[in-house]
Amino acid sequence: MTYRITGLPASEFSHLFGLDDDALAAHGAKRYIVDEHPGFPDRIELRDLEAGERALLLNYTHHAAATPYRSSHAIFVREGAVERYDRANEIPDVLRIRLLSVRAFDAAGMMIDADVLDGSELEAVIARFFARDDAAYLHVHNAKRGCFAARVDRA
Repeated sequence: MTYRITGLPASEFSHLFGLDDDALAAHGAKRYIVDEHPGFPDRIELRDLEAGERALLLNYTHHAAATPYRSSHAIFVREGAVERYDRANEIPDVLRIRLLSVRAFDAAGMMIDADVLDGSELEAVIARFFARDDAAYLHVHNAKRGCFAARVDRA
């Protein structure tokens, strides 16, 4: 089974980079200076940020489907990130080290399966969900805080 994991496009957040705290607050966002590792998982580059880097916390609609499963939640992005994570058959460490919730959706955006697992088991769950013909894509979330982590597609 070939799969592709992608982070979020930096272009969706670049308008926030460099804004002062008041302007960020007007967008419902907040800047943090990373002070622990791991702890600030960037959703663009799909890595845990290093101490001293700047992270923006904001609400993001990660599932814009016109279904009851439409969803948004808080995420971190690295301020200034440019390169989106986009790799086939590779699980980034930011996912491997966390307790995850994986949700499978059909082409209409309806959830058809879900599981909670240790990140080290993610590849097996991807294969199990994509063994279903009706699974169009997967969303990976951090299980403890519920934040969207990454999207998985067939490659």
